[in-house]
Amino acid sequence: MLKALLVKLKEAAVSVIPVALLVLILSRTPLVEFSWTETAVFVCASITLVVGISLFNLGADLAMTPMGEQIGSALPKSGKFKTLLLVCFLMGLFITIAEPDLSVLASQVAEVIDGALLTLSIAVGVGAFLVLAILKIVFRVSLSQMLTFFYMLLFALTCLVLESGNANFLPLAFDSGGVTTGPITVPFIMALGVGVSSTLSDKKDGEASFGFIALCSVGPILAVMLLGVFASGEITYSLPDYSMDLSALSWEIGHTMYEVTVALLPIVACFFILQALFMKLPKKRILQIVVGVFYAFFGLVVFLVAVGVGFMPIGYKLGVELASSELPPVLLILVAFVLGFAVVLAEPAVHVLKRQVEKVTGGAVSQRSILLALAVGVGASIALSVVRVLFNFSILYYIIPGYCISLGLSFFVPGLYTAIAFDSGGVASGPLTSTFILPFLIGVCYVLQGEGNVLADAFGMVAMVAMAPLITIQVLGFRSVASKRLRERYALRRLLDADDEQIIHFM
Repeated sequence: MLKALLVKLKEAAVSVIPVALLVLILSRTPLVEFSWTETAVFVCASITLVVGISLFNLGADLAMTPMGEQIGSALPKSGKFKTLLLVCFLMGLFITIAEPDLSVLASQVAEVIDGALLTLSIAVGVGAFLVLAILKIVFRVSLSQMLTFFYMLLFALTCLVLESGNANFLPLAFDSGGVTTGPITVPFIMALGVGVSSTLSDKKDGEASFGFIALCSVGPILAVMLLGVFASGEITYSLPDYSMDLSALSWEIGHTMYEVTVALLPIVACFFILQALFMKLPKKRILQIVVGVFYAFFGLVVFLVAVGVGFMPIGYKLGVELASSELPPVLLILVAFVLGFAVVLAEPAVHVLKRQVEKVTGGAVSQRSILLALAVGVGASIALSVVRVLFNFSILYYIIPGYCISLGLSFFVPGLYTAIAFDSGGVASGPLTSTFILPFLIGVCYVLQGEGNVLADAFGMVAMVAMAPLITIQVLGFRSVASKRLRERYALRRLLDADDEQIIHFM
């Protein structure tokens, strides 16, 4: 166990150090002025973040992933298909209600929409689409066809939202699809998909275990858009408090422990109920899962406290300071790209995804290629979000062409790459994105466009982060297919051009 923890610590350090160094370098330039207190808190938060990510990743390996796989494989074997669908809906509902990422988003738009209503609507959307993901496997429906249908429905709802005069709801709606797939949800849902597909799908169908996160990211967008269609009255936005208040540290730790407990408790309770009724796992395996739950609990608490106390205030101030300086727009966009490139490396769920992908594909898709594609895609999406703030235009100018390209590519690349790409979109937009990059962009928008335009211009960034990997990873798949065909053509040409005298005849 100690050896595994040391490996996780090394991985987490490599992930967090680039972000921390970049911020510290900027803080020592004339562009940004951080006090020594802010710098010291950020350094401590970075060290704490490494510990939190390490503990969480170890807990995910020991508990979250095995629980999802066991539930996903045991329920179909029991023959109780309706029970499987009901359990999946309830798990999607409860996990989403307690997802820390969603709490962060709800707290930042509390002046716009009631947090309880927003959370419940999104949770129902996740639960319903998790059921649809199970039905996809059972009825052998193509993921590309399902995504195309639901995104066309999404675009139709977009028109209704615009017609209702609530266009400011659109960035929030698209963001909701990214924040629901956070550090608790991703390991469990991905493992659930692996477990269900191993029992219900064709063993040769490599893409069956993917696509769960992709579909669960669509439900929240549709749910929030429906709220936008029926919403009435003027929508106003007030900037939340981003000050670094160390006096509230003890309250922050207690509140975070409560949130994480509420998040993990439904999963663990459901697992033990199903264990008693269906699974009957040996005690040694149960003990391992219990230990893993404690690792995941403490890791997530440490992670969220670190980003809440150190990264969110620093992210906002970094945006304000850079936007207030005389930094040319091109350099501001470049800084945003580098921040996005570095931040995705520190997302806990990204590391769960890359290991899962390499395992399921048998090494055909390496961890390094997935991580590089995600980093480039996320960096580009943050840079494009800054461009939108600079020129003050609608997010639809990005979203509609982006999703059209993504859906178009899905018909020309292997289904496995499409499933991985759409899952990666939800995974890339994790807690560090909503607690560091979003405040950074809000700070930039507050200085350049004013508080009144923050909801329309700054929000929607999480949706951009979720959309970029859809294109980059599918392009990776398209390149793989094209290279394979070129090699086959080259081999065939060499065979046809071969000299007959070089052929050896065996008698």
